[in-house]
Amino acid sequence: MTAVIRPEVRALSAYHVPDAEGFLKLDAMENPFSLPAELQHALSEHLAAVTMNRYPAPAYTELKQHIRAQFKVPDDWPVVLGNGSDELISMLAVACAKPGAKILAPVPGFVMYAMSAKLAGMEFVGVPLTSEFQLDAAAMIEAIRVHQPAIVYLAYPNNPTGALFDDNVMHDIISACTTSIVVVDEAYQPFAQKTWMERVSQYPQLVVMRTVSKLGLAGIRLGYMTGSPELMAEFEKVRPPYNINVLTEAAACFVLQHSDVLEQQAAELRKQRSLLATALAQIPGVQVYPSAANFLLIRVADAEQVFSKLLQHRILVKNVGKMHSLLENCLRITVSSHEDNTRFLAAFAASI
Repeated sequence: MTAVIRPEVRALSAYHVPDAEGFLKLDAMENPFSLPAELQHALSEHLAAVTMNRYPAPAYTELKQHIRAQFKVPDDWPVVLGNGSDELISMLAVACAKPGAKILAPVPGFVMYAMSAKLAGMEFVGVPLTSEFQLDAAAMIEAIRVHQPAIVYLAYPNNPTGALFDDNVMHDIISACTTSIVVVDEAYQPFAQKTWMERVSQYPQLVVMRTVSKLGLAGIRLGYMTGSPELMAEFEKVRPPYNINVLTEAAACFVLQHSDVLEQQAAELRKQRSLLATALAQIPGVQVYPSAANFLLIRVADAEQVFSKLLQHRILVKNVGKMHSLLENCLRITVSSHEDNTRFLAAFAASI
């Protein structure tokens, strides 16, 4: 029966998430902090009142109001919601999957850009970053000219490198996309503290996409994007009905009213990122790359060996060395609490 499955799907591997039971989990860029006890109690009472026997209100008006207020989305620009930004990426591909259509992005980058293209029957075009993990402006613009992609992704900052691309280069690339939609993926914006959101109205081809996962709400799976009303109206047509469940909606509306807690946690993680980067850079044989996200990319002499030894210490990081030749012997480490980072550093020193 598997013969009826599309060949490109059969050739793929399922997205693998390793079992992290009993591990210090530093591989998925999760916020290590929970809500304060009093907010947890208030949230539980709030969720207990949710009418789970009814479908969600299809317009999600209240949730969108909170998103606009908290994340400074322009008032006159629509918001499209997804079950995490992964669903938004899939929706974009589905909407643009005309015969021969392509998706283009710098590589190494977020794996779901290429995955969404393959699942939609589109070609993915990857343009290598420079050795400093910055955009190669000339190569990107030439690839856009040659391939005329339907969608161009620019992660700001990039995953898995953590680099924040140069704004002037971003402008040049966006301006070159006269027949392409450009998606600026700001999944890690709370840690970069820079955004293209206020410029979304300046470029009719620009879409800004974000998620609340890295803020500390990974478990509720909520992403959102905005852009011109004309574009968002088309993407709404491929959004699954009721794709945001009532518990996610209720939890997000509640927590976003207490966003100062999330902002304090993000500030602490930015502080810990600096401390962790400094400590790692002092270890001989370790190269630490600049990061504007809640993770650090490092290069060691033998990433596979270090990764395996960290597993023996019950610490899980991401071995990204096989993703792309530019990432040879690189590990990606989520920035966590001071206690977690201290434990990691001790195990890392024993593993290097």
